[in-house]
Amino acid sequence: MATIERPSSAFLTVATFVGFSLYILGCTPPKPEQQEPAANNDQAAPEPDQAQADTGTTGKYSPVKARARDFYAPNTEDLGPDEMRLIACGTGMPTARPKQAASCWLLELGNGDKFVFDVGTGSAERIAALQIPYNYLDKVFLSHLHTDHFGDLDALFVGGALAGRQRPLRVWGPSGETPERGTKYALEHLRKALTWDLDGRQGLTDPRGYHFDVTEFDYMGVNAIVYQENGVTIRSIPAIHSLDGPVSFIVEWNGFKFVFGGDTYPNKWYAKYATGADLAIHECFVAVPDMIEKFKFTPQGALAVGTQIHTAPEAFGKVMSIIKPRMAVAYHFFKDFDTTGPISDRIRTVRMAIVDEDVWPPPATDKPQLPDPAARIPYSDAISSGRLDMKKVIQPTYDEINKQYGLNEKQE
Repeated sequence: MATIERPSSAFLTVATFVGFSLYILGCTPPKPEQQEPAANNDQAAPEPDQAQADTGTTGKYSPVKARARDFYAPNTEDLGPDEMRLIACGTGMPTARPKQAASCWLLELGNGDKFVFDVGTGSAERIAALQIPYNYLDKVFLSHLHTDHFGDLDALFVGGALAGRQRPLRVWGPSGETPERGTKYALEHLRKALTWDLDGRQGLTDPRGYHFDVTEFDYMGVNAIVYQENGVTIRSIPAIHSLDGPVSFIVEWNGFKFVFGGDTYPNKWYAKYATGADLAIHECFVAVPDMIEKFKFTPQGALAVGTQIHTAPEAFGKVMSIIKPRMAVAYHFFKDFDTTGPISDRIRTVRMAIVDEDVWPPPATDKPQLPDPAARIPYSDAISSGRLDMKKVIQPTYDEINKQYGLNEKQE
């Protein structure tokens, strides 16, 4: 396990929540039992059964004292005033599966603040498993409006109010190129869609939590402050994904710099403003061959989605070599025994029911229709100008797929 320590002796702790278990990427472990120093040189050394738990210096264990855990369990570890803890409640994709919820990241700060970045499909269940009072989970930041990034907002909104959030759910999100593509429009209509649900709770439950407090900010803001309270500053930068509108977030607190990329093609804003981050999260999509084999994408669709709309593993590696963070997190793929290796390789080159928790979508019943590039809504010139040149690192993937499927696909 890696522990990140600043010169001020503050620590950054990171956990990933990819299914029904928590996996620690890096943490500040509980302090081991410390042996009292000898009073003088004549004092006998401790017997083996008196040894301290610190195996890093003694190689011995106490028979009665707890050792540092190699896992994280909710409600078992204090968060110090100079600590930051990040828990990935979802790292997957739009297609739901039991093992892996879609994008959702919980950031906890030593000052008591908690922030949810994205709340994708399936993530509300993971948030609930952390047993955090919902009054503390009232700040949500949306990177964009795909359902794998805000599909469980209704569950957090209604379920959180029902379970004890006695205040409006505060949501920050980007505008769109048109008003109906913005966060405010989406949440106004989401609340309308919940009319029957909310009306049925009137007079039965505490009404204070069944309201949104929406802050919509300009998606074109570059390093623009969108939140500043309690010593925490959160900025946004444009991202490049599907349409105009997506953003990435930069959190600054207590000398720490945390960057959440959301979904984005590698871009100049992330390359500039994520440089030197203590922790940088950037998407790293499924390798194109796996998209074709497992998701049953057409080769054309896999190339377009996997390398142009999202960040390919090869491009993820190049982005991290540019920004050089202290710790980097790649997400947005189904983490299976046979997918993680290829992604890592490409980054470096750059009568009980029994269910498969690693399930991929079943085969389509009809032949998929080829996507029509002419139907795509183009980026604006301002957003398009932010694309970093990834053609060199992506071209081998195009060559591989074109050769295997007899195509002549070209990069944009």
